[in-house]
Amino acid sequence: MNVLRSSLWLLFSGLLFSLTSATQAAQYDPLKTESGKSAAPIDLTMQDQSRNRDIPLRVYLPKSEQPAPVVLFSHGLGGARTGSQYLGEHWSARGYVVVYLQHPGSDEAVWKDVPVLQRLRALKSATTLQNTIDRYQDVTAVLDQLTRWNGESQHQFHQRMDLSRVGMSGHSYGAVTTQGVSGQSWRLLGKRYTDPRIKAAVMFSPSIHGRAEPADSFGQVSIPWMLLTGTKDTSPINDTTVANRREVYQGLPDSIDKYELVLFDAQHSAFSDGRQRRGLARRNPNHHKSILAVTTAFWDTYLRDSKQARQWLQGKACREQLDPEDEWQLEVSKTGPVKN
Repeated sequence: MNVLRSSLWLLFSGLLFSLTSATQAAQYDPLKTESGKSAAPIDLTMQDQSRNRDIPLRVYLPKSEQPAPVVLFSHGLGGARTGSQYLGEHWSARGYVVVYLQHPGSDEAVWKDVPVLQRLRALKSATTLQNTIDRYQDVTAVLDQLTRWNGESQHQFHQRMDLSRVGMSGHSYGAVTTQGVSGQSWRLLGKRYTDPRIKAAVMFSPSIHGRAEPADSFGQVSIPWMLLTGTKDTSPINDTTVANRREVYQGLPDSIDKYELVLFDAQHSAFSDGRQRRGLARRNPNHHKSILAVTTAFWDTYLRDSKQARQWLQGKACREQLDPEDEWQLEVSKTGPVKN
């Protein structure tokens, strides 16, 4: 009789836990934000005196004045701090300090004053090893500066940031930048450019370059990564293919939580905003919703330790947010691979 009671209690406890978890996941909504107009972004420029280099920034502050987790964003080749603002607007509305970096040498200045027919060549010429290293060092320099501003009693950012909870993100060349500072390894150099202050990373249009095996480049990553691409996400600058982008996920170790979303029919521009180039197919309006949903749940999981966000991200609710043709896979280090 005692054994029967124990068995029934364990069964009841398990069912109760499952129902509670499902209820919590159903109540969690990564797209929900507080009503009311958010504050305008703050544009400013910091100087990295050690390199005599100015770095333009755009900062979105959340409504709450309590210290908030920080997310950095790195633009693609020829971009600026003003691109992909739909991400910053939503993430800040969800309670994050969002900082957009602009990288001199590979930003919009590369092509703006160049004749139209010469712009592609100008962009290609900016994809140099030095510009890549400059981008890596920009991230570290900005984190150092944010730390100083956060501690200055007279600064507008004083105690607005929780710099123990930092996320890193970027699109295209910005994804390459994010990879480099979030755990990618290099032959002979190892993880030289990895910044240990970064606790989680999201990459839009990631890629692997050179002859290195994916596991050699990404097998030493030690923080959660989320990768997003599309079935038509090729590069307008080089010969990067969708298969190349997906090699990054394949190279990540089993010891971390890792996620990959492949949006059906999404081109390289699907992760940006603003006016589309003439001749491109109209964006799928659900793509941005899906992008915002999965990335917000990811930040909430790993920068806020939200159990509800984790349950949503790793459960049925996340899959239901996506289009049926989208491909979504994840692997959680403690439970093994999950695909749906």
